[in-house]
Amino acid sequence: MTKLLGFPEEVNDTSARIVAAGAVSLAVLYAVTGWGWVLIPLTYGFIARVASGPRFSPLGLFATKVLTPRLTTINHRILPGPPKRFAQGIGAIFSATASVLFLLELNTASRLVAAALAGPAFLEAAFGYCVGCKMFNLLMRIGIIPESVCVECSDISARLARQSPAA
Repeated sequence: MTKLLGFPEEVNDTSARIVAAGAVSLAVLYAVTGWGWVLIPLTYGFIARVASGPRFSPLGLFATKVLTPRLTTINHRILPGPPKRFAQGIGAIFSATASVLFLLELNTASRLVAAALAGPAFLEAAFGYCVGCKMFNLLMRIGIIPESVCVECSDISARLARQSPAA
C-alpha cells in the first residue's frame, strides 16, 4: 500500500510546471465562470497527487507520460519530491476549501479562494518558482520540518553535484 500511495523522491520540473499550468487553467476557469463542476477535477487532482504523485492524477499522468517525454529540446531539471508534495498539499487545502465553500453556497468566497490558488500555481508554471517549496524550505530552516524529511533539500551541494554534467 505504501508503494501504491507513495510520492516520488524526485520530480521532473518540466512535468511539475505542466501540471501547474493545468491547475492555473482550472482555478481561473472556476474563478471567472463560477462553474462548480470545475472544482471536481481541480480538487481531485491535488488530492491524488499528494497521495501518489502523478499515478492517479489524469493531469499528472498526461504531463509525465505524454507531454514531458515529447519535449526533447528542453533540459529537464530533477528536483526533490518532498517540497513538491508539500506544495501539492497546499493546493489540496485551497481547492478543497473552495469546494466546501461552493457547497455551502458561499460562491464569492469560493471563487476568491480559487483565484488565490491560481497565483502561486502561475508562478510555478510560468517561472518555475514554487511558493510551496519555498515555504517547505523555510519550515525546514526553522526546525518545524525535520531535515530527515528531505536530506537533499538541506544539502543543496549534493543536488548541484548530481545535476552538473560529468567533466
